[in-house]
Amino acid sequence: MSDDDLWESIDRLQDWLVSTQPARPPQETLFLRMLKLSEEVGEVAEAVIGATGQNPRKGVSHTWDDVQAELCDVIITAAVALRTVSPEARDVFATHLARVTDRSLEP
Repeated sequence: MSDDDLWESIDRLQDWLVSTQPARPPQETLFLRMLKLSEEVGEVAEAVIGATGQNPRKGVSHTWDDVQAELCDVIITAAVALRTVSPEARDVFATHLARVTDRSLEP
């Protein structure tokens, strides 16, 4: 998938959410997107705990494929949240990624 396809998909998901959910004030919509992101991060934690068998009641209840899928859900949800904040999400993300990369990989 190209970068264009990725952000086109994010735009389509954002449009779908807007069209299928009740109209809310913009700040409430943003708040709910942030809550959804927290929910998805919790599902990553649950999958890691399940993949490593750290819950004695459940044992090994997830696979590392489940962890990967949940991490993907976090990325998608974060991108949709960013798109909710800014119609220029693609550029905002690219600029931020370049800044973090430069800062992190400097000698």
